[in-house]
Amino acid sequence: MTLAVPNNETAFSGFLRTWRMRRRLSQLELSLEAGLSQRHISFLETGRSKPSRFAISQLGDALDMPAAEIDAMLLSAGFAARSSSKGWNDQTLRAVDASIDHVLHSHAPYPAVSIDRIWNLQKANEPARKFFAMIGGTGDPNLLRDLMMPGILRSNIVNWEQTTQALFRMLELEVARRPHDEEARHFVAELRDLEGVSAAVSRPSRENPMPVLTLQICVDGVVLRLFSLIATIGLSADAAIDDIRIETLLPADKATRDWFDYSLETTQ
Repeated sequence: MTLAVPNNETAFSGFLRTWRMRRRLSQLELSLEAGLSQRHISFLETGRSKPSRFAISQLGDALDMPAAEIDAMLLSAGFAARSSSKGWNDQTLRAVDASIDHVLHSHAPYPAVSIDRIWNLQKANEPARKFFAMIGGTGDPNLLRDLMMPGILRSNIVNWEQTTQALFRMLELEVARRPHDEEARHFVAELRDLEGVSAAVSRPSRENPMPVLTLQICVDGVVLRLFSLIATIGLSADAAIDDIRIETLLPADKATRDWFDYSLETTQ
């Protein structure tokens, strides 16, 4: 992940002030949440005082900042990122990795994937690999790019505009959650430049949308309807772990469930 950290002596001050204003907290309210004095927070925001690692951790938690943003705040103050602590990180990542494999495998016969915050594919179970190949996936390492760019996959999605609109808004919410993530901002701009995406995203939403948007994909004349569940690792203080998403696709009707139970099993 690429973080935008200003290279000047007031970088931390501006960082802190921006996040406090995003959360609509006064200096007094933040001081109560973080367990620091209002005077100290005032001095931190004006650059009169330099923060400690402890103070940054307290402020990050009080402001409910994502782990990656806390890392960026540490970097802006001249400290190493919290996520660079490999003593415990490697062991935890191995445990998380094994658990993700278990979830993906257990979700068969339905597709399941592990992705990062901007939908770069990390892992996929066998049903997902077969299904994406059948519906025209190009093998692009980013699932959003593969779905939104012109091609066979996009033409097979019956409700492509509505799906693109919903997924793009999810991506924008993720970017808003991490305002210093340059890679994510550049990716949003890249997707907007794809043919038809900007127009789809700009269309007004339906006045009475369906409770759950289903992804409708045409396969050999049969329209499959799927909805997704997206899971994250709970209570993560590490940016690499906080970045993980598991998306599982599930049938929205009996016909789709039957197709996956029988048709996909016979496809080699």
